[in-house]
Amino acid sequence: MNVVEILLSRGEAGCPAVISGDVSLTYAELRTEVSRLASALLVRGMSRGERVGLWCENSPFFVIAYLAIIRAGFTVVPFQTDAGRDTLEKIARQAGLGAVLASRRYAGRLKPWLEEFSVPMIAEPAIRDLPTLQDAKTLPQIDPDRDLAALMFTSGSTGEPKGVMVTHRNIECNTSDIVSYMDLTSADRVMVVLPFHYCFGLSLLHSHLMAGASLVLNNQFLYPEKVLEDIAARECTGLAGVPSTYQILLRKSRFKDMQFPALRWLQQAGGKLHNPFIQEILQTFPHIKYYLMYGQTEATARLSYLPPERLRDKLGSIGKGLPSTRLEVLRPDGSPVTPGSDDVGEIVASGDNISLGYWNDTPETAKYFRSGKLHTGDLARVDADGFIFIVEREREMIKSGGNRVSAKEVEDVVAEIPVVVEVAVIGVPHELLGEAIKAFVVTVHGATLTAAEVIEHCRRRLPNFKCPETVEFLDALPHTASGKVAKRKLTEMAAIAA
Repeated sequence: MNVVEILLSRGEAGCPAVISGDVSLTYAELRTEVSRLASALLVRGMSRGERVGLWCENSPFFVIAYLAIIRAGFTVVPFQTDAGRDTLEKIARQAGLGAVLASRRYAGRLKPWLEEFSVPMIAEPAIRDLPTLQDAKTLPQIDPDRDLAALMFTSGSTGEPKGVMVTHRNIECNTSDIVSYMDLTSADRVMVVLPFHYCFGLSLLHSHLMAGASLVLNNQFLYPEKVLEDIAARECTGLAGVPSTYQILLRKSRFKDMQFPALRWLQQAGGKLHNPFIQEILQTFPHIKYYLMYGQTEATARLSYLPPERLRDKLGSIGKGLPSTRLEVLRPDGSPVTPGSDDVGEIVASGDNISLGYWNDTPETAKYFRSGKLHTGDLARVDADGFIFIVEREREMIKSGGNRVSAKEVEDVVAEIPVVVEVAVIGVPHELLGEAIKAFVVTVHGATLTAAEVIEHCRRRLPNFKCPETVEFLDALPHTASGKVAKRKLTEMAAIAA
């Protein structure tokens, strides 16, 4: 069965599915619009499985277009809206795009680029004028285990885009697990500030539609106070964010001083939020459930979660695998690490949420997808109760003076300083040590923290070889479009400064 049929099967006809500004789209209206656009796309004569790009900000149109492309039996390719011409060309040629759907906001910018690449564009204003099929029954059926619903492009270690092949079954499996462990119902209403072109943002779309719940869209996170006011006014029951989302709310808004009577949960994924910030949230909102989650695009979003009731005694853990996901922590020889020991191994995942691999990239697929399992590249240990604690991504370990240093461990310590908003730690070339530890720090506006104070704080908490050698203060850390810290950009900045 087509996964869109599943996602749209539970919402009550008159209930709002998508709320954006003054626009409210009910489930009945959403189902009608999706069927109509899916039918219109099929009239164009494209083949089942053909790739169709989607370039659009979070909006009702994104939701309609995304679902319609999949419902028509095509494969949707969501684009970061701040991507440039070169990225569009690379992905258009790599994916073999048959068309691109573009919102009003971006159609003018994209038109000359797509004409240059000979890729047809369907602009949002023209959707209403498209002819449709006379018989809706001609909407195709698919093989959920093999047919692709989405091609999610993500950057690998080289920075080149890689297309993760996500099937209908992948989405159904992962979404069902999320709905189950979060106990989502039609009464839920999530505030969406994460972009839908990012797998975490899409997991919110999938899970809330499957639950018959509502999505409230707000693209104004540059003004966090407005988002907080919207959460209260719209009576949102949930908010989802990456680490920077909560760091900004805690340090640059009235988040801790406001009341949110309807809010019952917070979700956080997309990297590690440093422990001091988590503790601050738990102390400020003791009655709100905080779901800490871990995942990868290659796993259709989520791989594990830490139950809210275990946050205090398992702080720092990513929890255990989702109901349909088997997580193992394996040594290089393939044997499992010993629970409760200091053994470190790689997190390896299997289950119906694991994607098929990378589009037209056999070497990379063979490297990370082996024997039906996803090798994440994340290093971890397992405690005596089976809870997993990430040590570091293998590629982000700092090798300083013969020691392997976890950037996350150093970042956690720096984040303990009350005026620190964000911190990122990288290794920079050093003649004697191989790599020296450098910390980039953002503080509350007006704070007088010095580099010497940061280093001295670390020396009180860490062995000398784990302490930063240099500290640089920035007004803001560079972030990717999904809100993650762009460490590659920091490495480039450090190289230029050297």
